Amino acid sequence: MSRIDETKDFLPVRIAVLTVSDTRQMADDKSGQTLVDRIEGAGHALVARKILPDERALIADQLRAWCADDGVDVIISTGGTGLTGRDVTVEAHRDVYEKEIDAFGMVFTIVSMQKIGTSAVQSRATAGVAQGTYLFALPGSPGACKDAWDEILVRQLDYRHRPCNFVEIMPRLDEHLRRK
Repeated sequence: MSRIDETKDFLPVRIAVLTVSDTRQMADDKSGQTLVDRIEGAGHALVARKILPDERALIADQLRAWCADDGVDVIISTGGTGLTGRDVTVEAHRDVYEKEIDAFGMVFTIVSMQKIGTSAVQSRATAGVAQGTYLFALPGSPGACKDAWDEILVRQLDYRHRPCNFVEIMPRLDEHLRRK
């Protein structure tokens, strides 16, 4: 089973949070705030936060800009992962991914099933890697953000987590770009 290796130092990562919504503002962005509180509570650095409307090109452009920023290690978006016509966050993420982390969506569904039963089938949570940056697309509810962070991301973004974690391979995510 997983565990934290207390002999290793905690390594904070730099995280950007993107809320995708046609209606939310910072003052009422409960999902984004849920992520911010957990990110900072875990000892990581919140380096950027933004709200964008459900517009695929705008979302993809913002993801690309943060991926190109050496000060951002991880991007977590919330909202726009459902099935309605305006839900385009997953498509925007996939426009940016170099590699998709297929198991993230499966693990998120398992976690969600324990909380909301078969309604979990309506989520299209996804994750991937681009330009050496991790990207995670979460549903727009505070509960889903809480579950994704508390059950998956808090461990995978902790360098001390064993048997493996996302942070320990972070320096190798863009190694293909360095090969000659």
